[in-house]
Amino acid sequence: MNFANKVSIFRVISIPFFLAAILYYDPQRDILRFVALGIFLLAVVSDFVDGYIARVKKQKTKFGSIVDPLADKLLLVASFIAIYTKSNLHPSAVIPLWVVLAIISRDVIILLGAIIIYIMRQDLNVVPSYLGKFTTFFQMMTIACFLLRFSFINIIWGIAVFFTILSGVDYIRKGVLTLSVIDGKNNSKPLR
Repeated sequence: MNFANKVSIFRVISIPFFLAAILYYDPQRDILRFVALGIFLLAVVSDFVDGYIARVKKQKTKFGSIVDPLADKLLLVASFIAIYTKSNLHPSAVIPLWVVLAIISRDVIILLGAIIIYIMRQDLNVVPSYLGKFTTFFQMMTIACFLLRFSFINIIWGIAVFFTILSGVDYIRKGVLTLSVIDGKNNSKPLR
């Protein structure tokens, strides 16, 4: 296992520690909010580090192409669920349920689509799009800004949801095109 993959696995391992800091938070233990923020930022930095190492050191692997985006999705979904359940983390804002549902729904749809494509092709080539990268960036910004208690957090989560929906539609479109090609009889035949 190369170093880039170990960094991705570190990100997965950091999730329970982040969740523990959030779930044990209360206003008398405000330090836990900063512990959670530190763990989250370390996980975010590890996302950039493993991608950089994989590209520059030529350590791209099939395992890494699956674990890296999976680690991001696990981190972000767990983070949004955790901060949604703790209404006392931010003095003037609570993450709305529709934000959490939009983020979880997109990731579930992408995961199910990937499974279907893998079953039909016996292969899966995970290539993140720029829209997907923007989505991940703004979702990560939402968590960090929420923990920092920024007053304009609703603007950040609004941008995150916008890119979440846009990238979700883009991935669905690409998935349908991939399945149309798999059909083989007619490359332009739509999925039914």
